[in-house]
Amino acid sequence: MKALAASRRHRNAPVILLLLALILTGALYAVLAPKPAEAAATGTAQDIQQGQALFQANCSTCHGLDAEGTDLGPSLVGVGAASVDFQVSTGRMPMANNSPQAEKKPAQFTAEQTSQLAAYVASLAPGPAVPTAEQVDPAGGNAANGMALFRTNCAMCHNAVGAGGALSEGKYAPSLNESTPTEIYEAMLTGPQSMPVFNEANISPEGKQDIIAFLEEQRGTSVGGAKLGALGPVAEFVWAFVIGIGALIGAAVWIGAKSS
Repeated sequence: MKALAASRRHRNAPVILLLLALILTGALYAVLAPKPAEAAATGTAQDIQQGQALFQANCSTCHGLDAEGTDLGPSLVGVGAASVDFQVSTGRMPMANNSPQAEKKPAQFTAEQTSQLAAYVASLAPGPAVPTAEQVDPAGGNAANGMALFRTNCAMCHNAVGAGGALSEGKYAPSLNESTPTEIYEAMLTGPQSMPVFNEANISPEGKQDIIAFLEEQRGTSVGGAKLGALGPVAEFVWAFVIGIGALIGAAVWIGAKSS
Protein backbone atom coordinates (compact mmCIF):
# COMPACT_ATOMS: atom_id res chain seq x y z
CA MET A 1 0.00 0.00 0.00
CA LYS A 2 2.85 2.37 0.81
CA ALA A 3 4.44 1.63 -2.58
CA LEU A 4 1.13 2.35 -4.37
CA ALA A 5 0.66 5.61 -2.48
CA ALA A 6 4.23 6.61 -3.29
CA SER A 7 3.71 5.93 -7.00
CA ARG A 8 0.64 8.16 -6.98
CA ARG A 9 2.73 11.01 -5.63
CA HIS A 10 5.48 10.46 -8.20
CA ARG A 11 6.16 13.62 -10.22
CA ASN A 12 5.60 11.80 -13.55
CA ALA A 13 2.24 10.36 -12.53
CA PRO A 14 0.13 13.26 -13.97
CA VAL A 15 1.96 13.01 -17.31
CA ILE A 16 1.40 9.26 -17.52
CA LEU A 17 -2.27 9.62 -16.62
CA LEU A 18 -2.70 12.35 -19.24
CA LEU A 19 -1.10 10.18 -21.94
CA LEU A 20 -3.31 7.24 -21.01
CA ALA A 21 -6.40 9.47 -21.16
CA LEU A 22 -5.41 10.80 -24.59
CA ILE A 23 -4.80 7.29 -25.92
CA LEU A 24 -8.15 6.11 -24.58
CA THR A 25 -9.95 9.14 -26.06
CA GLY A 26 -8.34 8.59 -29.46
CA ALA A 27 -9.25 4.92 -29.48
CA LEU A 28 -12.88 5.65 -28.55
CA TYR A 29 -13.14 8.35 -31.23
CA ALA A 30 -11.74 6.02 -33.89
CA VAL A 31 -14.35 3.40 -32.99
CA LEU A 32 -17.40 5.60 -32.41
CA ALA A 33 -16.94 8.61 -34.71
CA PRO A 34 -19.29 8.64 -37.75
CA LYS A 35 -17.50 7.81 -40.96
CA PRO A 36 -18.02 9.90 -44.11
CA ALA A 37 -19.62 8.13 -47.04
CA GLU A 38 -16.83 6.51 -48.98
CA ALA A 39 -16.54 4.30 -51.99
CA ALA A 40 -13.71 2.74 -53.85
CA ALA A 41 -13.75 2.42 -57.62
CA THR A 42 -17.26 2.38 -59.05
CA GLY A 43 -17.93 0.76 -62.39
CA THR A 44 -16.04 -1.82 -64.34
CA ALA A 45 -12.40 -1.80 -65.35
CA GLN A 46 -13.50 -0.75 -68.83
CA ASP A 47 -15.45 2.21 -67.36
CA ILE A 48 -12.36 3.31 -65.46
CA GLN A 49 -10.20 3.00 -68.58
CA GLN A 50 -12.68 4.98 -70.68
CA GLY A 51 -12.98 7.55 -67.91
CA GLN A 52 -9.22 7.96 -67.76
CA ALA A 53 -9.10 8.61 -71.49
CA LEU A 54 -11.89 11.20 -71.21
CA PHE A 55 -10.16 12.80 -68.25
CA GLN A 56 -6.80 13.13 -69.94
CA ALA A 57 -8.41 14.58 -73.07
CA ASN A 58 -10.72 17.06 -71.37
CA CYS A 59 -9.69 17.69 -67.75
CA SER A 60 -5.94 17.16 -67.42
CA THR A 61 -5.03 20.67 -68.60
CA CYS A 62 -6.28 22.06 -65.29
CA HIS A 63 -6.22 19.04 -62.98
CA GLY A 64 -3.07 17.29 -64.21
CA LEU A 65 -2.61 14.01 -66.06
CA ASP A 66 -2.95 12.05 -62.81
CA ALA A 67 -5.64 14.34 -61.34
CA GLU A 68 -3.17 15.55 -58.72
CA GLY A 69 -3.85 19.21 -59.51
CA THR A 70 -1.97 22.12 -61.10
CA ASP A 71 -1.83 25.87 -60.66
CA LEU A 72 -5.05 26.03 -62.69
CA GLY A 73 -7.12 23.46 -60.81
CA PRO A 74 -7.18 21.50 -57.53
CA SER A 75 -6.33 17.86 -57.00
CA LEU A 76 -9.24 15.46 -57.50
CA VAL A 77 -7.67 12.58 -55.61
CA GLY A 78 -10.17 11.59 -52.93
CA VAL A 79 -13.08 13.82 -54.03
CA GLY A 80 -15.09 10.74 -54.95
CA ALA A 81 -17.62 9.91 -57.64
CA ALA A 82 -20.30 12.19 -56.18
CA SER A 83 -18.24 15.34 -56.73
CA VAL A 84 -17.47 14.46 -60.35
CA ASP A 85 -21.09 13.53 -61.04
CA PHE A 86 -22.33 16.84 -59.59
CA GLN A 87 -19.81 19.09 -61.34
CA VAL A 88 -19.97 17.40 -64.75
CA SER A 89 -23.69 16.58 -64.94
CA THR A 90 -24.61 20.19 -64.12
CA GLY A 91 -22.19 21.56 -66.72
CA ARG A 92 -20.10 23.39 -64.14
CA MET A 93 -17.10 21.44 -65.37
CA PRO A 94 -15.32 21.94 -67.64
CA MET A 95 -15.44 25.66 -66.79
CA ALA A 96 -16.17 28.02 -69.66
CA ASN A 97 -13.97 30.79 -68.24
CA ASN A 98 -12.00 31.79 -65.19
CA SER A 99 -14.76 33.34 -63.09
CA PRO A 100 -15.32 33.63 -59.32
CA GLN A 101 -17.67 30.67 -59.49
CA ALA A 102 -18.39 27.84 -61.90
CA GLU A 103 -21.85 28.45 -63.34
CA LYS A 104 -24.44 25.84 -64.17
CA LYS A 105 -24.82 25.27 -67.92
CA PRO A 106 -25.77 22.46 -70.32
CA ALA A 107 -23.66 19.35 -69.70
CA GLN A 108 -20.89 18.66 -72.22
CA PHE A 109 -20.79 14.92 -71.52
CA THR A 110 -23.43 12.24 -71.77
CA ALA A 111 -24.67 10.40 -68.69
CA GLU A 112 -22.51 7.40 -69.64
CA GLN A 113 -19.40 9.54 -70.07
CA THR A 114 -20.07 11.29 -66.76
CA SER A 115 -20.36 7.91 -65.06
CA GLN A 116 -17.05 6.82 -66.62
CA LEU A 117 -15.29 9.99 -65.46
CA ALA A 118 -16.70 9.47 -61.97
CA ALA A 119 -15.52 5.84 -61.97
CA TYR A 120 -11.99 6.88 -62.91
CA VAL A 121 -11.71 9.57 -60.22
CA ALA A 122 -13.25 7.24 -57.64
CA SER A 123 -10.60 4.64 -58.47
CA LEU A 124 -7.81 7.03 -57.41
CA ALA A 125 -8.81 7.16 -53.73
CA PRO A 126 -11.89 6.59 -51.54
CA GLY A 127 -14.45 9.39 -51.53
CA PRO A 128 -18.22 10.08 -51.41
CA ALA A 129 -20.21 7.86 -53.74
CA VAL A 130 -23.12 8.89 -55.94
CA PRO A 131 -26.29 8.50 -53.83
CA THR A 132 -28.82 5.84 -54.71
CA ALA A 133 -32.31 6.57 -56.01
CA GLU A 134 -33.72 5.45 -52.66
CA GLN A 135 -31.52 7.90 -50.74
CA VAL A 136 -32.74 10.91 -52.75
CA ASP A 137 -36.42 9.96 -53.04
CA PRO A 138 -38.43 12.87 -51.56
CA ALA A 139 -41.27 10.50 -50.71
CA GLY A 140 -39.08 8.88 -48.07
CA GLY A 141 -38.27 12.15 -46.29
CA ASN A 142 -39.93 14.20 -43.58
CA ALA A 143 -40.51 17.71 -44.94
CA ALA A 144 -41.13 19.23 -41.50
CA ASN A 145 -37.79 18.01 -40.18
CA GLY A 146 -36.20 19.01 -43.49
CA MET A 147 -37.47 22.58 -43.02
CA ALA A 148 -35.82 22.80 -39.60
CA LEU A 149 -32.54 21.39 -40.92
CA PHE A 150 -32.55 23.59 -44.02
CA ARG A 151 -33.27 26.82 -42.15
CA THR A 152 -30.58 25.99 -39.59
CA ASN A 153 -27.84 25.03 -42.05
CA CYS A 154 -28.69 26.39 -45.50
CA ALA A 155 -31.15 29.32 -45.42
CA MET A 156 -28.51 31.96 -44.63
CA CYS A 157 -27.14 31.49 -48.16
CA HIS A 158 -29.90 29.83 -50.21
CA ASN A 159 -32.88 31.77 -48.78
CA ALA A 160 -35.53 30.23 -46.52
CA VAL A 161 -37.14 28.32 -49.40
CA GLY A 162 -34.07 27.70 -51.59
CA ALA A 163 -34.52 30.69 -53.93
CA GLY A 164 -30.80 31.51 -53.77
CA GLY A 165 -28.90 34.64 -52.80
CA ALA A 166 -25.78 36.73 -53.30
CA LEU A 167 -22.49 36.08 -51.51
CA SER A 168 -19.25 38.06 -51.40
CA GLU A 169 -16.63 38.61 -54.13
CA GLY A 170 -18.97 37.89 -57.03
CA LYS A 171 -20.08 34.50 -55.72
CA TYR A 172 -23.65 33.42 -55.09
CA ALA A 173 -25.74 30.62 -53.68
CA PRO A 174 -27.78 29.31 -56.63
CA SER A 175 -31.50 28.76 -56.64
CA LEU A 176 -32.47 25.16 -55.86
CA ASN A 177 -35.84 25.34 -57.61
CA GLU A 178 -34.64 23.37 -60.63
CA SER A 179 -31.98 21.21 -58.98
CA THR A 180 -32.65 17.49 -59.02
CA PRO A 181 -32.76 15.53 -55.74
CA THR A 182 -29.48 13.85 -56.69
CA GLU A 183 -27.79 17.22 -57.29
CA ILE A 184 -29.00 18.54 -53.92
CA TYR A 185 -27.76 15.44 -52.08
CA GLU A 186 -24.39 15.51 -53.87
CA ALA A 187 -23.95 19.22 -53.13
CA MET A 188 -24.47 18.61 -49.42
CA LEU A 189 -22.11 15.64 -49.55
CA THR A 190 -19.26 17.33 -51.45
CA GLY A 191 -19.54 21.08 -50.70
CA PRO A 192 -19.06 22.64 -54.15
CA GLN A 193 -17.96 26.27 -54.60
CA SER A 194 -18.33 28.23 -51.34
CA MET A 195 -20.64 25.64 -49.80
CA PRO A 196 -19.40 23.68 -46.75
CA VAL A 197 -19.38 19.90 -46.68
CA PHE A 198 -22.24 18.31 -44.73
CA ASN A 199 -21.03 14.80 -44.01
CA GLU A 200 -22.82 12.29 -41.80
CA ALA A 201 -21.45 13.99 -38.70
CA ASN A 202 -23.26 17.21 -39.68
CA ILE A 203 -26.41 15.97 -41.40
CA SER A 204 -27.30 12.28 -41.52
CA PRO A 205 -28.41 10.60 -44.78
CA GLU A 206 -31.97 10.67 -43.42
CA GLY A 207 -31.61 14.39 -42.71
CA LYS A 208 -30.43 15.04 -46.27
CA GLN A 209 -33.47 13.17 -47.58
CA ASP A 210 -35.69 15.28 -45.30
CA ILE A 211 -34.18 18.47 -46.76
CA ILE A 212 -34.88 17.21 -50.28
CA ALA A 213 -38.50 16.52 -49.29
CA PHE A 214 -38.84 20.07 -47.91
CA LEU A 215 -37.38 21.66 -51.05
CA GLU A 216 -39.66 19.59 -53.27
CA GLU A 217 -42.67 20.94 -51.38
CA GLN A 218 -41.58 24.53 -52.02
CA ARG A 219 -41.94 24.02 -55.75
CA GLY A 220 -45.72 23.72 -55.59
CA THR A 221 -48.29 26.49 -55.87
CA SER A 222 -47.95 29.12 -53.15
CA VAL A 223 -50.90 29.05 -50.75
CA GLY A 224 -50.35 32.74 -50.04
CA GLY A 225 -50.69 34.00 -53.61
CA ALA A 226 -47.83 35.27 -55.78
CA LYS A 227 -44.39 34.22 -54.53
CA LEU A 228 -42.67 37.42 -55.78
CA GLY A 229 -39.58 35.36 -56.51
CA ALA A 230 -39.66 33.89 -52.98
CA LEU A 231 -37.12 36.54 -52.01
CA GLY A 232 -38.86 37.42 -48.76
CA PRO A 233 -39.56 40.83 -47.23
CA VAL A 234 -37.38 42.79 -49.68
CA ALA A 235 -39.52 41.91 -52.68
CA GLU A 236 -42.69 42.35 -50.64
CA PHE A 237 -41.59 45.81 -49.48
CA VAL A 238 -40.74 46.92 -53.04
CA TRP A 239 -44.14 45.73 -54.24
CA ALA A 240 -45.92 47.52 -51.40
CA PHE A 241 -43.85 50.68 -51.95
CA VAL A 242 -44.49 50.84 -55.69
CA ILE A 243 -48.21 50.11 -55.45
CA GLY A 244 -48.92 51.88 -52.15
CA ILE A 245 -46.87 55.04 -52.66
CA GLY A 246 -47.90 55.15 -56.31
CA ALA A 247 -51.55 55.02 -55.32
CA LEU A 248 -51.07 57.80 -52.72
CA ILE A 249 -49.29 60.05 -55.22
CA GLY A 250 -52.02 59.43 -57.78
CA ALA A 251 -54.70 60.24 -55.21
CA ALA A 252 -52.88 63.45 -54.19
CA VAL A 253 -52.59 64.58 -57.82
CA TRP A 254 -56.25 63.82 -58.44
CA ILE A 255 -57.35 65.72 -55.32
CA GLY A 256 -55.17 68.69 -56.32
CA ALA A 257 -56.56 68.70 -59.81
CA LYS A 258 -60.16 68.59 -58.54
CA SER A 259 -59.58 71.46 -56.07
CA SER A 260 -58.08 73.68 -58.71
